[in-house]
Amino acid sequence: MDVQSPVLFLVFNRPDTTARVFEAIREARPPRLYLAADGPRLNREGEATLSAETRRIASAVDWDCEVKTLFRDENKGCKLAVSEAITWFFDHEERGIILEDDCLPVPDFFRFCDEMLARYQHDPRVMLVSGDNFVSQAPSLQFDGSYYFSVFGHIWGWATWRRAWKGYDVKMSLWNASHGQRLLKKVFPDNGPMRRIWRETFSNVAAGKINTWDYQWNHHCWVNGGLSCVPGANLISNIGFDARATHTTEVDSPLAGMPVGELRWPLQHPTEVAQHKAADQWESARFFNLRRYSLRRVLGRRLKVMLGLRDTA
Repeated sequence: MDVQSPVLFLVFNRPDTTARVFEAIREARPPRLYLAADGPRLNREGEATLSAETRRIASAVDWDCEVKTLFRDENKGCKLAVSEAITWFFDHEERGIILEDDCLPVPDFFRFCDEMLARYQHDPRVMLVSGDNFVSQAPSLQFDGSYYFSVFGHIWGWATWRRAWKGYDVKMSLWNASHGQRLLKKVFPDNGPMRRIWRETFSNVAAGKINTWDYQWNHHCWVNGGLSCVPGANLISNIGFDARATHTTEVDSPLAGMPVGELRWPLQHPTEVAQHKAADQWESARFFNLRRYSLRRVLGRRLKVMLGLRDTA
């Protein structure tokens, strides 16, 4: 079954992973394909050649498809290149699927996105559709449908709507201490370590210390009280954990090469649009360093700073 939704394909300088993801897109045969690529960095020898080869691979469309390109001559960096490409995508489309060059989808991913994009098109409670399921190996979790709703907006293969992306602010202009306290208390009412983790992360992003765009997207979703729609099986394999990656450089990460699965059709829809708290709690405990951000440890580090025993908390 051909995918009905348009696809934005974000590429850069990795011909090998790009070729694998492009083949998955080619098999899905989207009616419209948007290709976006940041420009090569002048201080990286050979990157211009890799960039050109990557663009050639991503452009090899051989099915009935309208293609639009946003190929940068100069390097803008991850934060601006990706966020501006998504804005460009939604300047043209009401809804669509977004894939980066290291996020390899299984066929069910496209069908799942199609169905969820249509079902929740006008539901402001749902801000995105994710292809990632990081809790699929949790033995005790119970679900009442083929997917669930989460506060975590995973973007290794995802989909959303123009109405959800509207208002996205890459600068996080709203962020300050009082805003952060209110927001994170709402998102994580019973989890102090998670509030401290995200407060530190968002503060660094707002201060320009992290060159990325996705934390701002999480912030935007939470400000709007939105949830993500998570499939009951993991539908994306991240094949980009290596030294060439911008962020996913840890080859031994538990998220690298996660097993993928399939969904049972027709989908069984959850009885309500509400956060699956048990799933989010399991994910928080599994993938975030909650012990480091326990109140006792945070206060202990601050005391050591005051006593001159360490430089930072």
